[in-house]
Amino acid sequence: MQATQFLVSTLFDLYLMVVVLRVWLQMARADFYNPVSQFVVKATNPLLVPLRKVIPGFGGLDIAGFVLVFAVAMAKVTTLQLMFGQGLPIYGLMISALITVISEVFTLVFWVTIIRAILSWISQGYNPIEALLHQLTEPLLAPIRKVIPPMGGLDLSLLVFLIGLQFFQLLVNDLLRAIL
Repeated sequence: MQATQFLVSTLFDLYLMVVVLRVWLQMARADFYNPVSQFVVKATNPLLVPLRKVIPGFGGLDIAGFVLVFAVAMAKVTTLQLMFGQGLPIYGLMISALITVISEVFTLVFWVTIIRAILSWISQGYNPIEALLHQLTEPLLAPIRKVIPPMGGLDLSLLVFLIGLQFFQLLVNDLLRAIL
């Protein structure tokens, strides 16, 4: 049963990561023609386009994208609950789905930042993946760079951001545990 749970959870997490990435790409106004962006768009369009016909955007935000993120998380939690015979009331499923989304967002931001840092050390010339990662993370790192400029050729903003991200993730986890 653990193997089945692992497989189902991993498949949902991978798709949830792609959907969260789609929302993040739109919020960062990243290059739509980047090959990675094209993959994300093609992977999410079958569910997002019909949802957009029902749920319009508001104030420049793609509300349908946010709904899809929550729906995928809800589908993951519900599927795992049904597979293993554990029943949760609907509010329990919604809270579990929200926690799943928060966890996935933290994980995705962490790994995108780590991959960007590694690529910045080894990349030579233009790389479309590196360009996309730069577009995604630069809005998060720019405020830190205003406070902590590069020192001796070293950009410490990535390190400061990752420490802050880990701190914020632990803080949110503690708050959720206290509430629940």
